[in-house]
Amino acid sequence: MVHTPMIAPSILSADFARLADELAAVPTSDWIHVDVMDNHFVPNLTLGLPVVKSLLKVTDIPIDCHLMIEDPDRWAIGYAEAGAYNVTVHAEAANDPVKLAKDLKAAGSKAGLSIKPGTPLEPYVDVLKHYDTLLVMSVEPGFGGQSFMADVLEKVRQARHLVDTGHLRLLVEIDGGINADTIEQAAQAGVDCFVAGSAVYDAADPGKAVEALRAQAAGAQGIRTT
Repeated sequence: MVHTPMIAPSILSADFARLADELAAVPTSDWIHVDVMDNHFVPNLTLGLPVVKSLLKVTDIPIDCHLMIEDPDRWAIGYAEAGAYNVTVHAEAANDPVKLAKDLKAAGSKAGLSIKPGTPLEPYVDVLKHYDTLLVMSVEPGFGGQSFMADVLEKVRQARHLVDTGHLRLLVEIDGGINADTIEQAAQAGVDCFVAGSAVYDAADPGKAVEALRAQAAGAQGIRTT
C-alpha cells in the first residue's frame, strides 16, 4: 500500500440533533460512515434513506453507507441512486450479492461487502471480485462503543494478500473499536480505510482526532504524511 490511510468517522457516535455541524467538524475526513440499522438484521434501529439524503445536501465528503439490514437486494439501490459514494451490504443478508454489486454500480455508487466477525472470508473471495470495498467488522454489528476484536485481523491479512497479489481489486475497510490503541495493529494487518466513531466524536476536537488517527495509521504502515 502506498496511499495515505483513509479515516471514515462514524456518525453513530455523533450528536444526532446536530448532524450537519458534526459533519462540518471533520472536514479532512475521507469518508463519512453512516450506519443504517433496521432492528431486524441487527438489534438496533438508526437512521435511513431520508436522513442520508439530507446529509448529502450538507457535505461534500463522500458518504459511506453501511446497511445492516435485511433484504439489501431490495433497499440498497435507493442509497446509490440518492448519491451515496459507497454502499456496503452484508454478505450474510444479501440473496444475490454478485447481482447486487452490479446493480449498485449501475445506480452510481461503489459496492461494498461486509462480513461479521464470525463469518469467514474464504466463501466470498469470488464474490468479492465484483466489489470495490471489503468491510471487515471488528465488533458484532448493531451497537457503537464495543471493544475491538483482534482475531478478525487474520481476515484482513488474507484480504490484503489477495489484493497485493492481484486476485482482488478493492479497498479493505474495518469497522468497530478503532481508536488510538487499536488502529496501529489494524494498519499493520493491511487496512486501507478505518471507521472510527467514539474515537472521533468523543474527542475535544473531532477534526484533530481524524488527523491524529490518520497519522498514527500511516506511521504504523511506514507511510509519510504531509
